[in-house]
Amino acid sequence: MRIRILIAAAATWILAGVIATSTGIAGEKIDFVPVPNFLKVPQHITLAQCSGVGVDSQGQVYLLHRGQQPILCFDARGKFLRSWGDDLIKSPHGLRIDRDDNVWVTDIGHHLVLKFNPKGKLLLALGQTDKPGLGIGQFDKPTDVAFGAKGEIYVADGYGNSRIVKFNRQGKFLTTWGRPGRSRGAFNTPHTIRVDSKGRVIVGDRENKRVQVFDADGMLLEIWPGFSPYGLAFDSNGVLFVADGVDHKILQLDTSGNVIGLWGRKGKAPGEFTLPHMLATDRANNLYVVEITGMRLQKLARQP
Repeated sequence: MRIRILIAAAATWILAGVIATSTGIAGEKIDFVPVPNFLKVPQHITLAQCSGVGVDSQGQVYLLHRGQQPILCFDARGKFLRSWGDDLIKSPHGLRIDRDDNVWVTDIGHHLVLKFNPKGKLLLALGQTDKPGLGIGQFDKPTDVAFGAKGEIYVADGYGNSRIVKFNRQGKFLTTWGRPGRSRGAFNTPHTIRVDSKGRVIVGDRENKRVQVFDADGMLLEIWPGFSPYGLAFDSNGVLFVADGVDHKILQLDTSGNVIGLWGRKGKAPGEFTLPHMLATDRANNLYVVEITGMRLQKLARQP
């Protein structure tokens, strides 16, 4: 296993051994403290498996869950604002916010990628409803979506097809790469995807227990083994965090894919996790983590 904890501070636990301290890429000391009961979920909504989360430029938090009204929006203090999605989404999986604050959802039930405005109006649908496949304009249980510097759309076509599909900002097909397998460049559930500040496409190859790094057209650049990447998120400083759903931890990676910080353990207390699935950050670099088995969203507040 390639996991290497590079600093002694990563073993310093606070809050009853739940949240650790680590050092950022530029030497910044990173502390997180869980914020218990952050979300004020209205009584008429019961959270089910929580699979996706995103934060927009205004600090509004969008939670995706597998119950009634699958897209829930809260303000920066956790107050409920609005919800939607029952009539459009069958089996929600991933949620991302683009630079224009549009809300993107992957639906593994209908095999679709859906783009909404912040109020819930459907703007774009990629894929063919209930028609999985490998053809242009088709997905088979897509898991996540990411965006390039020019608005390019990258879809992790994860459970069925084990590939990445790239579109332009209008949704026109550009290219695809990947195949099922364990060899270099192949995937066994490409579950999560991000694009870094250099334009590299970072793919969480979940069941192969590695991250694979590509250029914008699918040429393999690096492989980072040693953990189970269910979710990936960058903060505003370019620090990469990983939700490891097998070890029930949040990891911090350096630019070479080494683990230099970790937080959490399996459990139900604040700062513990039960199958963390996806995660996001806000402009203050707080972390938001959703859990499948734990059926909740947790906010981890970044400390100065």
